Amino acid sequence: NNNNNNNNNNNPSQNIFVNEREVVRTAGRQAISSFLDSHTCFSVLRASGKVVVFDTRIPIQLAFYALVEHDMQAAPLWDPSLCQFVGLLTVTDFIDILRHYRSNGLEVTSLATRSIAEILHQVKMTSTSNNKSTGLSPFLSADTTTTLKQACRILHDHSLDFLPVLYPEDMRVLATITYTNILEHLVTHFREQRRLFDDTIYELGIGTYHDNVQVGYAHQTLAEALDILAEHSLGALPVVMSTEDGDGGNGGSHKLLGVYSRSDITFLASASDAEDAISNLKLTLGEVLAQQRTDVATTPDALHTCTKQHTLQSIFEYFAQLRFNRLYVVEHQNQQEEGGSTATTDNSSPPILVGVVSARDLVAYFLE
Repeated sequence: NNNNNNNNNNNPSQNIFVNEREVVRTAGRQAISSFLDSHTCFSVLRASGKVVVFDTRIPIQLAFYALVEHDMQAAPLWDPSLCQFVGLLTVTDFIDILRHYRSNGLEVTSLATRSIAEILHQVKMTSTSNNKSTGLSPFLSADTTTTLKQACRILHDHSLDFLPVLYPEDMRVLATITYTNILEHLVTHFREQRRLFDDTIYELGIGTYHDNVQVGYAHQTLAEALDILAEHSLGALPVVMSTEDGDGGNGGSHKLLGVYSRSDITFLASASDAEDAISNLKLTLGEVLAQQRTDVATTPDALHTCTKQHTLQSIFEYFAQLRFNRLYVVEHQNQQEEGGSTATTDNSSPPILVGVVSARDLVAYFLE
């Protein structure tokens, strides 16, 4: 009976603590939501910038290499016959088109001369007959008066990575924005005196963890990795140690070696032509990681890590500072042995992959 009484006495204080924490979390979400409602897409545009737009009549291979040359991830497509934008071409679209040609036994050399419009029509027709979804999505955009909350909704609800921002008076494309642009603006301009973001990302359930994380192994081919990314609609794949490379499979833990992103076009840029690019799909992920440039660590898809103990506040600042798309949640070997403590870490061996948090996950938390 004494035990029951003690439990009853403890419950009210526990409930109060839980309720207070939920009130703080709700206040945090509302504060961010109000901020996103009060700022427009115009506020995230840079004072000067470069916009690339492709006419759908140009060869698709030329368009891809223009993206690479201008260091652009995406470009709107203009159809002169319709006098309107009809889609957005990204680096990953070109990779998907190469995969489509490879899997359907089509002649890849034609990519050097065939127009964007021709290729997209062919891919669409072949995909329809095979009941597969390949090719570009409809052109979705915002304008300068669209609120950041509305822009986040468009990005999230349509699973987009890029959102063109148009000038409403003449429909000029001013920029293409991403989740990271919005997060950077949020961290720079959002002001809040209350401590609303001290919970950890793990406690808040932001991200994907443990067995739900899709991984690639160092011995798998690039083609296999791209299939996994396409099947699960992912932008990047953590590469973990294969069991034959060591004890990577021990106890169900994955030792993180690096990350392969769909936007990593090293294997394409180094190819002499489309056929050469196709043959590069046979490279293993281990070989691809070894070829990755080390002078571009600030690119949005470089490998960055955090732990389960990082607070939402610190994750915000980290995303905005480095302008990347995702963080991999890791533990070091002795952290696991010591129950996850961050007091001491051994960085001499690869960390254990625990989860992944994307910019999309962060924004989605405030759209709930």
